[in-house]
Amino acid sequence: MALDGKILVRAKAVLEARRKLRSDVYERRLETIYSTVPRVRALDNEIRETMSGMVGVALGVAGADRIEDIRLNNLELQELRREELRRAGFSEDYLSEDHMCPKCNDTGYVRNQICQCLMEIYKSELSESLSSLLKLGEETFDSFDLSYYDDKPSSDTGVSSRRSMEIIYETCVEYARKFGGKSMNLFFNGAPGLGKTFLSACIARVVAEHGYSVVYDMASSIFNTFADAKFSRDEDADEARREVKRYLECDLLIVDDLGTEMTNSFIVSALYELVNTRLVTNRKTIVSSNLTIGELRRLYSEQIMSRLEGEYQVLTFRGEDIRKKRNML
Repeated sequence: MALDGKILVRAKAVLEARRKLRSDVYERRLETIYSTVPRVRALDNEIRETMSGMVGVALGVAGADRIEDIRLNNLELQELRREELRRAGFSEDYLSEDHMCPKCNDTGYVRNQICQCLMEIYKSELSESLSSLLKLGEETFDSFDLSYYDDKPSSDTGVSSRRSMEIIYETCVEYARKFGGKSMNLFFNGAPGLGKTFLSACIARVVAEHGYSVVYDMASSIFNTFADAKFSRDEDADEARREVKRYLECDLLIVDDLGTEMTNSFIVSALYELVNTRLVTNRKTIVSSNLTIGELRRLYSEQIMSRLEGEYQVLTFRGEDIRKKRNML
C-alpha cells in the first residue's frame, strides 16, 4: 500500500498545526498561572533542577546514591505545585502537557511506522482532495438510484439498461470493498450522464477510506502534465514531474473522459507509458470514456487498445442521460 506523498505532506502539516495550537494554549495558560500564582514559577524552576539532577545521575556526573532523594524531592515539589493550583482555583490538569495521541506523542509515527492519528488525518485530507477534484457532494453507493434506468429489455441485447446497471453497480461495490493487489483494472465506457463519474467517485471514497492512495484527474489534464514534465523548464517541470510520479505510483488512478483530448503522437506515447507502467508495476487503474471501443481504436495505437481490452474489465454503461431525467422531475 502506497501513500500519496502530496496528501501525506498536507496531513503532516495539519498534525503540526494542531500540535502548535495545543502548545500555544499551554503557553498562554502557563503565563496566566505565572502572573497570578508566582509561587508556581518558582516550583517549576525547582522541578527542572531535580530533573537535571536525575540526568546527572544517569550520565555519572552525580552519585547514584542520590537518585532516590532526588526522586522524592521531585514528587514533593509536584504535589506542592498541585496544591498551589487548587488554592488559586485552578484544576490540577489546567497545565497538563498530555499529548493528543499517547501512542506517538503527536509525532505521527511509532517506531518508523505511521501512527493511526496521522493516518486518520491523511484519509480525511485525501477524501477532501477527491471531493474537490470530482466536484461532488456526498455521493455514495447507497445513494446510487437505479430507478433512473429503464427496465424494458433492449431490442439488441434482450437485457434492460437497469439490469445492466445493476450488474455494473454490484461489480463496483465489490471492487471497492475488496480492493487490493489482486483487483482488476476497470474500463468504463458509455454515453454521457450514465453514472461513470459517480461510480468512480464512490469507488475512490471507499478505497481511500481503506488507506490506499487514490488519484483522480481528467485525461486532458494528465496529458498536459506529462507535456509540462517533458517540455517545461525549472520549477514548472519539477512540479509536473512530481505529479507524473503520483499518476504512475498511486494505488488507484482514475482517468476520466479519455478521448476528449486532442490526440497526437505525444498523447499516444504518454497514454502508453501511463497504462503500461501501471500494469507492469501492478498498480490499479480505472479509465472512463464516452467513446465506444471502436471509436477509441481509431484514436490510439494497437498496443494501447490491446492492453485496455485485454487487461481491463470492460463495463459498458447503458440507458438514457439520467441528468436530463433529474432535470425533468
